[in-house]
Amino acid sequence: MKVFKFGGASVQDIDRIKNVASIIDSYQSDNLMIIISAIGKTTNALEKVTEAFFADNKEQALQLFNVVKQQHITMAKYLLVTHYNACYSQLNDFFTEVEWLLHDNPVREYDYYYDQIVCVGELLSTCIVSSYLNEVGIKNEWLDVRDLFKTDNNFRDAAINWQWTTDAVKTAITFNDTSIYITQGFIGCTDDNESTTLGREGSDYSAAIVANILDAESQTIWKDVVGVMNADPKAFPEAQILSELSFEEVIEMAYYGAQVIHPKTIKPLQNKGIPLHVKCFLDSSLPGTVINKKLIKNLPPIYVVKEKQVLVHLHSQDFSFVGDEPIIALYQMFKDIKIKPNLIQTGAVSLQLCVDDRQDKVDQLASAASAIFDVQLEKGLELLTIRHYNDENIAKLTEGKQIVLEQKTIETLQILYRV
Repeated sequence: MKVFKFGGASVQDIDRIKNVASIIDSYQSDNLMIIISAIGKTTNALEKVTEAFFADNKEQALQLFNVVKQQHITMAKYLLVTHYNACYSQLNDFFTEVEWLLHDNPVREYDYYYDQIVCVGELLSTCIVSSYLNEVGIKNEWLDVRDLFKTDNNFRDAAINWQWTTDAVKTAITFNDTSIYITQGFIGCTDDNESTTLGREGSDYSAAIVANILDAESQTIWKDVVGVMNADPKAFPEAQILSELSFEEVIEMAYYGAQVIHPKTIKPLQNKGIPLHVKCFLDSSLPGTVINKKLIKNLPPIYVVKEKQVLVHLHSQDFSFVGDEPIIALYQMFKDIKIKPNLIQTGAVSLQLCVDDRQDKVDQLASAASAIFDVQLEKGLELLTIRHYNDENIAKLTEGKQIVLEQKTIETLQILYRV
């Protein structure tokens, strides 16, 4: 069997849903497990609903949610005839689930309400797509992933209970009565039947979990790009597609900030050697990129640029060496504040950290670190990372730039410079 994951852009309007149906139709000889994200910008719209509700503005929250409702009802009307009534009934159950909450008063933390409201986006999109596939003769079974994925109650970044989830997935997905199942990415459920979300790139991760449990032949992520590229083509016009990558290379790229595949998605696939394909839903005939366990040699330079960076200068207050205890304390701060350094450079009595310019996080870090160090911040910086660098591309990319910090290994060069 194969696992397919379709993102929000692939189902953002009627024509694209029909296109997804065409792609699925061409694979009907295979057993397929299909994970689908929320339609278009639905997640953003539901985030605004959550913000209004948590600000105790029920009327605005209900108005904003009504816009989401009408968009999905309209889409269902244009796509469906014979399956419209059943689809509308199911959609209405999900609408009621949210509206019941929106009439209440917020008494719990924001992240709890975020998950209860935002998760409905995936439920709505999969309901419509599943109904449309059945309408055009592509028989499939819709599943509520909240019956399959058991998680803890760490809302917005929930952890999977692998044993419970494995048993549930294997029980529900047998391919006895259908060759196609449709379910949601990004969401799960606690022991108390409260919805949770799985954090960044949660839909890709959901697909990888299912692929791992069912020992899939492969996983395919359908995107609006031709594949994984060695740079952002908007910033690097000469960017080229990478036809094949190793799991390790993709994890390295993601670690340094490339918007490719989250390492959380890679791990379940890597554990069982399941190849991951990144293909273009706009032209399914294109080969795309395959990510597997092979060691790929002679890769071109891979460029990652992170804008809006802050350099945090930490200096020992009494000029004593920066030893184990200050370093341990500093890493505990990273954990507590949930901030990840993009670059660290240490000296005898000082450290320098490059982090994303998220003011709340940076302020917390500076405040906490000031108990141990003298702290200075330098903003307005960019961080360039080059994997598989060479002297020619270094000279070209750093020409005219005021370099603040540089760090180099055999494979990777990082350069922090003023904009």
